[in-house]
Amino acid sequence: MTQTTATSTTSTASTPPTATTTSSGLRSLHLIRVAFSLIWVTLVFTTSASLVSTDEPTVIAAVLLVVYPLWDAIATLVEGRLTGTGSTNGVGTINTGLGLAATAGMIAAVFSTIGTALLVFGVWALLSGAVQLVVAIRRRRTVGAQWPMAVSGGQSVLAGATIAATSASATSSLSTVAGYSAFGAFWFLVSVIALSIRSRREKR
Repeated sequence: MTQTTATSTTSTASTPPTATTTSSGLRSLHLIRVAFSLIWVTLVFTTSASLVSTDEPTVIAAVLLVVYPLWDAIATLVEGRLTGTGSTNGVGTINTGLGLAATAGMIAAVFSTIGTALLVFGVWALLSGAVQLVVAIRRRRTVGAQWPMAVSGGQSVLAGATIAATSASATSSLSTVAGYSAFGAFWFLVSVIALSIRSRREKR
């Protein structure tokens, strides 16, 4: 009897996160991402929105531009831990790598011009959006309620392509990426709501 109990305890400890636990963790993480994005957007609009492509980034603008992809890489890593191992793990690793690469590229870009930084940001947004779309599609069967993330990924691809293509335009400014981040926050919030609704339905 004792041996059976010990085996049962060990098995429980090694069991992967359930769909309910994963959903709860994702909701919490997405709420944190919403809060981060809103704070970031507010700081951009209040300190750096007037900077255009030919300007050199200020210290504040440089910090904001570097922090954004770095935070995304960290959040993606945490998200991978929350969902456990699975088919999306390799894709999540790619997205984390993209975030770190974008951070390194942004560190170099902020010593140039806003236009260069916008180009780096746009390319990263395009690629990470494509990866997010793939992750959402693959995760829909295990976690569910992934359509907001799929829409957000598709939107990121289009927005990233636009930001990169217009990065050298004289009218391009940091308000463009602030708008991108605001839309991202909106879709993360929608994802929280969708996951909550799904969770309540499963409990009934």
